[in-house]
Amino acid sequence: MFARLRSDIQCILERDPAARSAWEVLTCYPGLHALVLHRLAHACWTHGLLWLGRFISHVSRFLTGIEIHPGAKIGERVFFDHGMGIVIGETAEVGDGCTIYHGVTLGGTSLYKGTKRHPTLGRDVVVGAGAKVLGGFTVGDGAKIGSNAVVTKPVPAGATAVGNPARIIEAEADARREEAASRMGFSAYGVTQSDDPLSQALRGLIDHAAAQEHQIALLWQTIEKLSAAQGLPVDAAVQEHFDAAGISRLLGK
Repeated sequence: MFARLRSDIQCILERDPAARSAWEVLTCYPGLHALVLHRLAHACWTHGLLWLGRFISHVSRFLTGIEIHPGAKIGERVFFDHGMGIVIGETAEVGDGCTIYHGVTLGGTSLYKGTKRHPTLGRDVVVGAGAKVLGGFTVGDGAKIGSNAVVTKPVPAGATAVGNPARIIEAEADARREEAASRMGFSAYGVTQSDDPLSQALRGLIDHAAAQEHQIALLWQTIEKLSAAQGLPVDAAVQEHFDAAGISRLLGK
């Protein structure tokens, strides 16, 4: 029990830059308190003490603002960041290492008793603030759910789901875009992977700039090949200051 508590505290210290000490986490973090009380409630529930399990979860909800049904299964090193407004249903399962932000709902879309009504999160899943994951499906290991997304279908491992209704975005395209932005000295910290018009415009500009850079590189390679074929040296100064306008001037000559 104490080993698991130490693991939970260390988990919070690693993931929350605002956490300054183990004592602060132990005494001031409602996400940790909710986890400890849920384990007690879940133990009562699995041993047939259903009312007691529900009562403990009710007290936990009052103290922490986090509502976890005693029947839900929560793994190791789960981190509720801020936590207020989190709701986790009876048949939900949260895998090891998951991070869940405030306002998240792991809910159901049916009213049939005895069925799997709530989602299963794999290992190391991140669910953004305000997201709703609704239904008895699985979110794969390492997946990410964007803030305020509404997810009603399975999410593959390692994928990112955003929007309402949620859609899977291309992780490879995002990685290429981020790399291109870094080369330009631009970090889109405030840009979210959502339907926000400003976000879409910035992503479009980054993609366009990356495409232009690629075309310039191809043109330069062609000029180098032509120069080598004709035995003419390429001016180092031109290479240093090469740009789209320079290409036009060179080709015009």
